[in-house]
Amino acid sequence: MSLTGEKRLAISLLVTLLIMAGEIVGGFLSNSLALLSDAGHMVTDALAIALGLVAARVSRRPADRKSTFGYQRVGLVAALINGLSLLVIAVLIFYESYRRFLAPPTVEIPVMLSFAALGLAGNLAIVFILGHGHKDLTLRSVWLHVLGDTLSSAGVIVSGIVIYFTGWTYADPVAGTLIGGIIIWGGVRLVRDTMAIFLDLTPRGFNVESLVARIAGMPDVIDVHDVHLWPVAHNNIAFSAHILVDDRTLGEVETTRKTIEGILQEAGVHHSTLQMECSCVDCGGSLYCQSGPCDHNDTHSH
Repeated sequence: MSLTGEKRLAISLLVTLLIMAGEIVGGFLSNSLALLSDAGHMVTDALAIALGLVAARVSRRPADRKSTFGYQRVGLVAALINGLSLLVIAVLIFYESYRRFLAPPTVEIPVMLSFAALGLAGNLAIVFILGHGHKDLTLRSVWLHVLGDTLSSAGVIVSGIVIYFTGWTYADPVAGTLIGGIIIWGGVRLVRDTMAIFLDLTPRGFNVESLVARIAGMPDVIDVHDVHLWPVAHNNIAFSAHILVDDRTLGEVETTRKTIEGILQEAGVHHSTLQMECSCVDCGGSLYCQSGPCDHNDTHSH
């Protein structure tokens, strides 16, 4: 039986909380910063999964008079909060690493390795539960975080082995610093991607110029202007433009509009608003252009 995205997140949350509790206990018992750093990363993952669950439920609500675009950006708020928390935790890990570089503590290697191995096994289980290749940004971001945790757990084990065989206690704060680097890298990317959507920046992977050129190259299109391409949410791209066409009947213009919508859908745009404009000098009762003589030098205010 295939699991829904929400069920995958719920199971992953339970496993994450168990791993996090174990690593916190193990970190204090073994006095390992690397293990505590990994546990800190698990805290942010638990928060990310919990917020993702809430966001998934809220984002399914249909559009209403309070939110005409729907509630899809709720998930982005959750992602932004998670990204900022990643940055804060990374700074705390860097600070503690600095302190341990100055005075490396004694680390209980057997305890550290035991809990790190349990954490690695749990993270691998979550990676398997979540799967991969998600189109949904919430699931994809959680999967990437868990993958980062898996690498962090592996780093803890490597540092423990290094200390055990060489006695080089600096391996623990070095591993903590590397884990902090992984965390801050993921946090910066997450904040950057969510802020790009909140600022309505052109989505990555879209070339506005080539898209407009393709539309303008249609034989029945004279000009395309007042173009806007923006993300309503991570998987919902909107497009609006004014399309200048020759004097045509309403049925002919409708055919042009549907063709343009087909071009946009091929490009990944599924919500478009097209304002068709007449280029005639005198509409003369046309079925489409009823506004009287058209002036090409008109300026449009929006």
